[in-house]
Amino acid sequence: MKLYNTRTRALEEFKPLKPPHVRIYVCGLTPSAEAHAGHARSFLFFDVLRRYLEHLRYDVTFVQNVTDIDDRSIERAKETGEHWYDIVGNYYASFKESMRKLGVREPDEEPYATRFIPQIVEMIGQLVDRGYAYVSKGGVYYRVAKFPRYGALSGRNVKDLEAGARVEVDEFKDDPLDFALWKFAKPGEPTWPSPWGEGRPGWHIECSAMSRALLDPPGEGFDIHGGGADLIFPHHENEIAQSEPLMKKPPMANFWLHGGLVQFESRKMSKSLGNFEPLADLLERFDPQAIRLAFLQTGYSKVMNFTDESMAAANAGLNRIKECWRQLDRGEGRDGSLMPRIEAALDEDFNTAQALSEVFGYIGNPKTANRAELTYVLALLGIKPDDSWLADAPRMLRGDFLDRLHDELGSQVSLNGETPEGAIAQVLRLRARARTEKDWKESDRLRDALLRCGVELRDEQGGETTWQPV
Repeated sequence: MKLYNTRTRALEEFKPLKPPHVRIYVCGLTPSAEAHAGHARSFLFFDVLRRYLEHLRYDVTFVQNVTDIDDRSIERAKETGEHWYDIVGNYYASFKESMRKLGVREPDEEPYATRFIPQIVEMIGQLVDRGYAYVSKGGVYYRVAKFPRYGALSGRNVKDLEAGARVEVDEFKDDPLDFALWKFAKPGEPTWPSPWGEGRPGWHIECSAMSRALLDPPGEGFDIHGGGADLIFPHHENEIAQSEPLMKKPPMANFWLHGGLVQFESRKMSKSLGNFEPLADLLERFDPQAIRLAFLQTGYSKVMNFTDESMAAANAGLNRIKECWRQLDRGEGRDGSLMPRIEAALDEDFNTAQALSEVFGYIGNPKTANRAELTYVLALLGIKPDDSWLADAPRMLRGDFLDRLHDELGSQVSLNGETPEGAIAQVLRLRARARTEKDWKESDRLRDALLRCGVELRDEQGGETTWQPV
């Protein structure tokens, strides 16, 4: 699989640092306002990437943080009289419900910034001790001039930044480029103790501290760091500057992946332009699965133009998939032609648009298409072919599915070289033979083995057997 690595500005073959383990950190939501379509698109991309890595039999650890303390939530609390944490909780609950509707799986770890204050304080202390940070009247700041590679990720020239391009101004800094690691307490604001005084963490340091704590305690780097393209500078640039001076073996992340932005009717999404629509409202107007399909039809790193026309087309495509899925042969026989084409598309910088094109081509030939194969591929993309389908990815997509199934079946059944859906087809053939020979004990054993691994069989009238993930 080749992915475009923002760090190197090149399409590179993805290889885990510690195979078969793949460690991913994705910058999550700052729930101080309503989530929007741009958030959904980013998280949906990483959801499908995670599913595909599991299909490739990698053991994936997926971490997505929550920035539950920031300037905006504090200001909103002052304006409304609500507690800042209630504001965060309400917006985040709405976001989580939107992710559920879109079929985005829960992360393995969901660290909140305020629950990692000790790790954040420890990391800031190490930066101070090594001369990369200093204490000032306003707080503790990172000294950008100390890190010579600053600007490498975003391709920005430090001299141009110094000239005044989008640089935060603060009279307590030694240099305009320096940024806050720890903000000293102000009246009425939430605070936590630190060796330098009561305060709260800056935005960037939380991700450095939490990714290190959960994915890279030895300081030797993890596999993938991701987020929207709008996070490349300054957030991800600052994460690198904070993290790598403390590491044994930089870089912080081997691959940096960034999703493209979303426009509405060819314009940047903005409240001032009147084209901002909360994600929760968008999911009331459109079928969540159609939104998912629309996102997948555009390359993950490209700008997507969200229009009523594009949604109408996505909805039509979704209905076509559903209708064809219902009409396809539900037996275990298959030609096996779809999955290799899906893999070829996703292996080339995660081309979900091409993968969907392959799906539509496949269902356009019902004589060779089969529901079992299509079911697996749709689950891989997170698309539900009918209303009974589970929103979360089925357990059969977990990276250890084949190992668990092998353990259940015993060594007399070989699954070497099989994909999960191929292994299921093989078990169905064995079970059909057992039923023909009236070996009901063996038939039940095979059925129960699949069920314990997350696949339910249904024996239809006429002797046909179908399966679905549970």
